[in-house]
Amino acid sequence: MTIQSTPQPIRWYQYLFMNANWFALTLRSQVLAGLLIPLLVQGFVGEAQKGTYFGFIRLWGLMAAVLLQALFGILSDHSRLPWGRRRPFILAGTLLEVLLILSLAWVAGLQGLSGYYVLFAVYLLSMASTNLSQSATQGFIPDLVPPEKRGLAAGVKTLLEVPLPLVIFGLVIAPIVQKGNILAGLLITCAAMLACMGLAMFVKEKPLTSAPALNWKPFVSLLVMTGAFTGLILGLGQFVQAALPLLPTGNRLVFGAVGVTAMTIAVVAGVFASLYIHLGASASQNRPFTWLVINRLAALVAINNIGVFLLYFVQEKFNLPGKQAAGLAGTLPLVLGVCVILFGLLAGWLSDQVDRRLLTVSSGLIGALGVAVMVLGQTQPLMYVAAGLIGMAYAIFSVASWALGTDIIPKERSGEFLGLQNIAGAGAGAIGAYIGGAIADASGYVLLMSMFGVMFLFSSVAAVFVRPIRN
Repeated sequence: MTIQSTPQPIRWYQYLFMNANWFALTLRSQVLAGLLIPLLVQGFVGEAQKGTYFGFIRLWGLMAAVLLQALFGILSDHSRLPWGRRRPFILAGTLLEVLLILSLAWVAGLQGLSGYYVLFAVYLLSMASTNLSQSATQGFIPDLVPPEKRGLAAGVKTLLEVPLPLVIFGLVIAPIVQKGNILAGLLITCAAMLACMGLAMFVKEKPLTSAPALNWKPFVSLLVMTGAFTGLILGLGQFVQAALPLLPTGNRLVFGAVGVTAMTIAVVAGVFASLYIHLGASASQNRPFTWLVINRLAALVAINNIGVFLLYFVQEKFNLPGKQAAGLAGTLPLVLGVCVILFGLLAGWLSDQVDRRLLTVSSGLIGALGVAVMVLGQTQPLMYVAAGLIGMAYAIFSVASWALGTDIIPKERSGEFLGLQNIAGAGAGAIGAYIGGAIADASGYVLLMSMFGVMFLFSSVAAVFVRPIRN
């Protein structure tokens, strides 16, 4: 395969062009998964079953994303289109996604289960289009940036991908939705996505002149892994739903114990099964890596799903109607994003000065403390304190856990093993939403948040078993 290169120095604005679409991808995810989809599901199925139905839509959306991102990535890698390998996929994915997002304004006018099933179909198509765009976006840095500049490029990516979209979401979009103007929020989101797509079109790509035959083996392996992981989550979710009517009514401790046990089994068994399917017998020779992925998956079960269920949580805790709760649920990610900016730089410096395993353990403890403040705090200002602590935990975790991974993976297979870490990102949302949603419907969202605090603690325990081998 002909590898693209940039013979001339990369100018500062080119880093912006190649990473701009990360801003759009995160903003879209926050608007849909963190605000609009929960509101629509609640309107379609009612209070009693909103957690279960929301968990179902999240499970299938995320599992579809895993497979489609891999498929589109393979196609993008081998594309010989004259525009280059990546930009045509970003253009097509973004335009399709904008149409689907705007269609949600029509979906919002539907009612009952028929509305829910239309939403389900639109959301799956949305996951396909956004992963068409994302699979190409993540190829820019390895394609175009020399190794000695990739740290800088990754830093710009992180800034655009995590804190800035959360800040814009909290300051601009959430207050608009709070006032009941869903269409305006969708239009602003689409305008931002189109602007970021436009910047990505200025990336200087050179088309491939030749490419080897497509190798479908990695995709087939991922297909089997995803099928096994999905089957495990579905089985545990069904077990929890069947067990709930048999449990003592009103006993939150028992309900929480069942939920945490199911999530923990899904995390541990899912990682062991997935790595064994991909690595075979050699998985046992990389046990520190296995515990690292368990650590990442457990932490992301907490981090990802706190944001996803935040709207329902503040509705229950402060007895707020949906649109008013959307204001608070939209402002808290703003605080989290600012803390990611503030502590991300400190975490990057500390990860080169302090034992990375210790930092990874501490991130779980800080996250659990943030959840404790969120659950036990009786005032809205304390929710901002909780968001700050969780933002600090996320910043430390994202830097230290990733750096710890670079210490323990086989250097000759670094790309493969770092890619396998994505099991954590893909499975986290599905585990927390599908298993946790049923628990929340039965015993409340304050309990669900407490369960995510326990998952933070479990991530710290898993990190203890990650023993770096520097080579």
